[in-house]
Parts: sequence; C-alpha cells; structure tokens
Amino acid sequence: MSLTVDDFDFPLPPELIAQHPAAERTASRLLHVAGPALTDLGFTDLPSLLAPGDLLVFNDTRVIKARFFGAKDSGGAVEVLVERIAEPHRALAQVRASKSPKPGTRLLLENSFGVTVTGREGEFFVLELPDGGPDFWQLTEAHGRLPLPPYITHGAEAEDESRYQTVYARAPGAVAAPTAGLHFDEALLGRLKAMGVEQAFLTLHVGAGTFQPVRVSNIADHHMHSERFEIPAATAEAIAATRARGGRVVAVGTTSLRALESAALQGRREDGTVPAGGAETDIFITPGYQFRVVDRLVTNFHLPKSTLLMLVAALAGFDTIRAAYAHAVAQRYRFFSYGDAMLLERAAPPRA
Repeated sequence: MSLTVDDFDFPLPPELIAQHPAAERTASRLLHVAGPALTDLGFTDLPSLLAPGDLLVFNDTRVIKARFFGAKDSGGAVEVLVERIAEPHRALAQVRASKSPKPGTRLLLENSFGVTVTGREGEFFVLELPDGGPDFWQLTEAHGRLPLPPYITHGAEAEDESRYQTVYARAPGAVAAPTAGLHFDEALLGRLKAMGVEQAFLTLHVGAGTFQPVRVSNIADHHMHSERFEIPAATAEAIAATRARGGRVVAVGTTSLRALESAALQGRREDGTVPAGGAETDIFITPGYQFRVVDRLVTNFHLPKSTLLMLVAALAGFDTIRAAYAHAVAQRYRFFSYGDAMLLERAAPPRA
C-alpha cells in the first residue's frame, strides 16, 4: 500500500487523553477488534477471549528515572532525557537548551553532579561521567525524575512512581513504559495462569524515540529509532511449544510484538518461532507487512500519525483500525499511556 502520514490522522478530543491511570489497573475498558466486529468490554473480560494453550508474551523492562534539569557552565538552562545508558559512565541523551551544547560543554544536573558532552551519535548527545565516581545507573535512581510522556501535562507524582511501571517490571533501562502491560495486576495474571494461559517474558528497553513524530509525508521514507531487545531461551521454547499445540501467540504491547517479529526476521524463521538471544531492532511495521509470529495483540490507543498506529493498522487491517478508532472516540474511550486497551486479532493475509 502507498500511504502517507496523513492517512493515519484522526480527530481526537483533548479530554480523551488520559492524564491519570484508572483507580485500579484492571479497571480500564477493553475494545475487542476482530475484523469489522467491535465489542466493548472491560479489561477483566480478557480471560474470556483467551484459551488454554495460548501464550501471552510480556516486556519486562523497567522505566528508569531518566529526566534531569540543570544548567550549562555558561548558566543556560538545560533539560536532559537519557535515551540509553551505553556504559556505566557513558549515556546517550536528548538535550534541550537555547543553544545546542558543543563537545566539551559541562552540564550541572539537579545541582548534584556534572557530566561532559563529548559528541553526537545521530540525534543524541553523548554524555560522560568522570571515572571512579557514581555511574549513570546510580545517578538516575538518586537524582532523576520519572520521564512521563509529553502528552501528560503534570509532573511525575507519587502515583506515577508505581503506576507507570508494570507489576512484572524487572530489567531497568527503558525511558517509557510498555503501557499495554499497565492493565495487568497480580490477581489477573494468576487467573490467566490458572486457566492454562501460558506467560513468557522478553526485554525491550523502550527509547524516547517512541514519541518522535513522523516528519516525512510518504511513510516509506521514515527511518525508525533503534532499540535493544533480548529474548530468553525459555521464551523461545514457549513460543515453539505454543505453535506445536496449536495455541496463539499474544503479544502484550507493541514493544513485545516488535521484538518477536524482529527476532523472526533476523533469524530467518518462517515457521512462527523465534531464536533466543539479543539484538538491535529498527523494524518499521506498516500495512502490507507479513507477520511471522504474533497472532493477537493487547495494546493501548496510539497517537495520530504515529508509527505505532501504523503498526496496529498492519496487524488488524487499515480500514479495521480506522473504524475501531472512530468507534473508540465516539464511545469516549481513554487514549494513550494511561488510557484504555484493545485486543486486536490479526487480519488474514491478502490472497495472492
């Protein structure tokens, strides 16, 4: 399909952008999208849509406190958002300032510690700490601020410290939450396990690039940011076992889907399985993509003109997603990170 970014625009009333999470994790709504059939449910109805032998694949990344405010040696104010901790004393970051800092510029962050800008890697600045002192992992935890998405208008509060993490978050490194997982609590996970729905985990550290707009008209000209993922051997084995018994692989979140599909592509797997191991991915999934692993997707509602909206249109079908989003707006679903959820069925591939 030849599509432009404007094909993925839709009118969204600002009041539908959720600014706070639901009172309880599972209290959100769930829209089941199965082709033209749209069913309004609650998230606690998810088990009724799954079957024993299905496999849920979760992203267990943990959001780090990656935002800092400070000043340059010259006195100019800066805001730093760490994208990735490449080494304990070296990080890649977005830096907002009135003038772009040059190599050699020192920044004092949170009135607590200094970093030096040593260069650029693509759109990111390279920040380095002195050897022998605290590293970036320690300093983010001690002085950083939780990096809420740009469409959430309040600063991070005590509520966000817990609710902008999944209950199964384990591996620190993300600067944005894998938000589809925010709807699950321990009780729901227990219900699913008791009914025979298997659970597996992978890690993809979500970068700030997930919020970057598509700046080209023809989406084929857009280049995705790169993220690191890791698929444990136990998860690769669980997917193979699910395929063997005829179960369905259900990705929880677009990050899980991107990791699974990237692993299959990079491992040249065409049988619905994935190899274990870690790699970088800049996969850009748009309508016309042929899915290899994921049968169904649990996801939130995404931004207009975003790469994630393009991804869900690839999975469920372009016209299906347009209808589903129009329905969600009309029914006053809550959008984005703290909003409601969808369960998407993968559309049948077009006939040759």
